[in-house]
Amino acid sequence: MSSGWADRARGILVWAGLTTAVAVPVTAAAVSPLLAWREPIYILAGFAGVIALALLLIQPLLAGGYLPGMPALKGRQVHRLVGGVLVAAVILHVAGLWVTSPPDVIDALLFRSPTPFSFWGVVAMWAVFASALVAAFRRRFHLHAWRITHTVLAVVIVVGSIVHALLIEGTMETVSKAVLCGLVFAATVRAIAGLRGWTIRARRDS
Repeated sequence: MSSGWADRARGILVWAGLTTAVAVPVTAAAVSPLLAWREPIYILAGFAGVIALALLLIQPLLAGGYLPGMPALKGRQVHRLVGGVLVAAVILHVAGLWVTSPPDVIDALLFRSPTPFSFWGVVAMWAVFASALVAAFRRRFHLHAWRITHTVLAVVIVVGSIVHALLIEGTMETVSKAVLCGLVFAATVRAIAGLRGWTIRARRDS
């Protein structure tokens, strides 16, 4: 009985912590005074980027089966669904910026933008699309090759997105943004370490 209560309490704490980690930076961005001078489409595009960053915290936790009530198999199923939402958020983010300023988006896509954060954002964007494509054709890959490819792309997505977000001085509040980026990095490292450990055990058993 005590073990059951302990597991339940742990689950509540984990979900509460995750909710807080996502809600605080999103709420801080929502009340930013900088929004007063922005067009609605620009605000929508910005929030799509904020949501995409928040999803990057959830994705490795789902893939590694670290969320209470989400065992590994179910977590990976939800991971694929969230991946689709992530792709949609990235598309909305870029499309909204295109509507507000096509020349800036063209410069960013051609890697000739004078702003360093654009480079990292575009790299992360293409990695997101590549990851989604690899996931869609997963059955055509050898399992080990697929895992390596997907993991490498995930690292590129996370690093590119974190640098992109930290370099931008926008609606996201500085401290909460930095904390979210730190959590995204830590969760990704933990998931990759867990995957590597699982792979080593599988090889030993075979």
